[in-house]
Amino acid sequence: MEPGRQGRIVAVCASARVHVAKDEVPAARVVENHGLEGDAHAGTGHRQVSLIDTTQVDIVRRRIPEIRHGAFGENFVIEGIDLGAAGLGTRLRLGSDVLVEVSQIGKICHDRCAIYNAVGDCPMSSEGVFGRVLVGGEVKRGDRVRMEKLVGRQVPQCAVVVASDRCSRGETADTAGEILMTLLDGSGFHALEKVVVPDDREALKGALIRLCDERGVDVVLTCGGTGMTPRDVTPEATREVIDREVPGFSEAIRMVPFAKVPRAILSRGLSGLRGRTLIINLPGSEKGARESLEVVLPALGHAVEMLRGSVRDCGR
Repeated sequence: MEPGRQGRIVAVCASARVHVAKDEVPAARVVENHGLEGDAHAGTGHRQVSLIDTTQVDIVRRRIPEIRHGAFGENFVIEGIDLGAAGLGTRLRLGSDVLVEVSQIGKICHDRCAIYNAVGDCPMSSEGVFGRVLVGGEVKRGDRVRMEKLVGRQVPQCAVVVASDRCSRGETADTAGEILMTLLDGSGFHALEKVVVPDDREALKGALIRLCDERGVDVVLTCGGTGMTPRDVTPEATREVIDREVPGFSEAIRMVPFAKVPRAILSRGLSGLRGRTLIINLPGSEKGARESLEVVLPALGHAVEMLRGSVRDCGR
């Protein structure tokens, strides 16, 4: 079947234990915001179900013909849809009811399984797709699969972290984070997720690490907590999770509005890299967040290309 936006379920697999191959089952019940009923990997996190397409399975079968469905820990084997083109935010309809949104591409394999030792790689680590269940229902082998929304992997994937005690407690509505999400979506980026956390160093670190390491987004914009009060700890949290600083973004954010708003120089925001994810601290006000993002937008796409290894020449 030629890969496109429609296909079918070749296999449904589940297991009551983790770290083992899953068993193929004829049908399963998929629970909203949970996963396959009775499957060990189901839960309230963002990796509720896992999918792989037959092209990746066939690559391994050329080396190990006896490989069966479920050997990689996948819940669904899909034929006819190129999951390699599906980026974060892509939505797949499984059967007539189940709706899954892609929430992670690949995973870190902490233990080398038998498949990895035999072929030097495991397709789930690089090409496996994980998703969150938006709508539950029954699925079975042979059901149709439709790609209802495609967000290509080439589109830069972004997330916003709002640091605010009052917003996290529901005492006031977040407007700055919403402005950032809207601006990103309208500028050729995909705003995947917004997270609101209190002005707490550990909460901020946890959100940043999850978005960088688990969700694998290209850019995380933080909003708020860059001032000089004791509760402004966003730069400290960011410094603890990054590998390297990229100071130019923060320098530009401080200096461009300085001619109009001298107090902009008081911002302590910083920017840096965690793995292949760029983190940039922005001010917490709606106006400050918007103007700061507008300052860095012209360079943001090129930065993502460099981090992905798509371009090496900065003077291109």
